[in-house]
Amino acid sequence: MKSVHLVIPDLFLPKSFAAEVSAGLRLPALEKLLGRGQGEMSEAVSLEQLLCGSFDLPLQDEAPIAPISAAFDGLAAGCWMRADPVNLNLQRDRLLMSAVQAGSAEAAALSASLNEHFAGQGLEFFAPHPQRWYVRLGELPRIRTTPLSQALGGDVRGALPGGADASRWHQLFNEIQMLLHAHPLNEAREARGEPTINSVWFWGGGCDRANGSLRSSGEPVGLPLAGALLQKNYDSVSSDDVLAEMFARAAGVPFSAWASLWRAGDSPGKQLLVWTGLRSALQRGDLADWQAALQDFESGYAQPLLAALRSGKIAGLQLDIPSRDSLRSMRLARADIWAFWRRSGRLAGYSIT
Repeated sequence: MKSVHLVIPDLFLPKSFAAEVSAGLRLPALEKLLGRGQGEMSEAVSLEQLLCGSFDLPLQDEAPIAPISAAFDGLAAGCWMRADPVNLNLQRDRLLMSAVQAGSAEAAALSASLNEHFAGQGLEFFAPHPQRWYVRLGELPRIRTTPLSQALGGDVRGALPGGADASRWHQLFNEIQMLLHAHPLNEAREARGEPTINSVWFWGGGCDRANGSLRSSGEPVGLPLAGALLQKNYDSVSSDDVLAEMFARAAGVPFSAWASLWRAGDSPGKQLLVWTGLRSALQRGDLADWQAALQDFESGYAQPLLAALRSGKIAGLQLDIPSRDSLRSMRLARADIWAFWRRSGRLAGYSIT
């Protein structure tokens, strides 16, 4: 019987503006699913950690995303850390980080400059995709990092690496900023009114070795080979986020791009749906887009999922909602839809601190 596992980061907004932003939204199907589900709250996890758990990849201090994505981008096995291009902007007493769009030629030029500067220091930079850069290491540093998805939009000084080797990586972070700030490519971007690529963000380190062991940063231990032994816990995966696609491809699970409308008959068996449209809107500070995206989700996904539960076309729905301060998980079987004594509340009532 078909079942669905739905992941929606940042569905629940902070209390400071949840009521105002949610006002005027009509979400009867989504609010019924939230109200009728049997749920629990646990400590916060990142989307990266949640996906590792969904595919039974053991975790240490962080999710070893880099070797999984490096394999997806065609890089060889080894010790990898993501080193994604970002823009840092000092505003009063905060150093804010935002994503930046780099072109292929820009990525190649900047990674070449990084390799020239750090030659002989055990760091080799690669940019197989304009938005996904990597650094290859001889061995993993003893650090804990913050995924880019969690650090964007906030003060990066609270998200810098921790651990025994943290000071070395703080130094690298500052050194790279000075190098990139003075690069002619960034001078040209600034002249065009484009945000500069003035830093890289290190995160998600792990070793994916040809002998079949994977280690993550922090307290490295032997783990299953991420690119070969992720558990095939789903019959299909659909998402608007490339990270979910990486996990699906590594596990050998059919993947499809996010569609505007969910249909019960499109994918048999157990389906994983990962939707990050709300997170991307929130990180951009575009609350109008957040509202519009959620209203589209109501008609395209919440309503047909609710109807499929009622009719028995799906046996169950697992809903995971990661936020910055908690993970809320809910499970619904067909019988839960008829549990009228569990009243549906407004979305703003689920706001976070």
